[in-house]
Amino acid sequence: MSAALALDGAGVMLGGRPVLAGVDLEIHPGEVVGVVGPNGAGKTTLLRAALGLIKLSDGVARLAGREVTALTEAERASLAGYLPQERRAAWNLPAWRVAALGAWRVAPSEARTAALAAMAELGVAALAERGINDMSGGERARTLIARLLATGAPLLAADEPAAGLDPAAALLVMDVFRQRADKGAAVIVTLHDLTLAARACDRVAVMSGGRLAAVGVAAEALSPAVLAEVFALEGALANTDAGPVLAARARSAKAGPDFAVGTRSDL
Repeated sequence: MSAALALDGAGVMLGGRPVLAGVDLEIHPGEVVGVVGPNGAGKTTLLRAALGLIKLSDGVARLAGREVTALTEAERASLAGYLPQERRAAWNLPAWRVAALGAWRVAPSEARTAALAAMAELGVAALAERGINDMSGGERARTLIARLLATGAPLLAADEPAAGLDPAAALLVMDVFRQRADKGAAVIVTLHDLTLAARACDRVAVMSGGRLAAVGVAAEALSPAVLAEVFALEGALANTDAGPVLAARARSAKAGPDFAVGTRSDL
């Protein structure tokens, strides 16, 4: 079976400088892959390059085994759904109508059904008639994630889907992605929350300076050595009954207790 997404030697130049270089990565049906890294590491560029939204300067990007440059916009949209970081909505449409925009391939009545089902998965179905701009930031974020789910695409790509969500909502969102993967979808998400990535993702890809610094299960990709080199943290993942938790402190700290970084999105 072809990878749902594949990057082979991918490189991107922006403003005359490399922002992505030599990236090899595959995402397969049935798995959730988290892309993590410091600000400016290349996480968003990786997603956009993989989906054909940024032109590659080197290498190849493929969706379902087909080069993205050979796909029409409609073909790309049928193969991959994308949630960008931007959370603004231009018009204050009812939330269900915004979510239904994802179900562009079906009849309007079916699009409404798909939108409401996705909103129910994310705990915002009761807000279906509320204007998207009248929602809280977290409610609006979950509605936009519902729009992604409503695409029914075999590849779901989400850029910082947990940003602005409270811990319970962040865990819910990742649980929903897990359920979609269990049904055969491939899921790739960018995250700042290393604990959430460790708990929710089958593999973690660590970006640093536009390159992949590590890829693997969380215990390997977020090893103490990687945490120190990439994130300037002293610490390690600690196993708990609730799942792994990152227990770490800034590497440059001279004093003070260690702290546990839980499900948060500002690391």
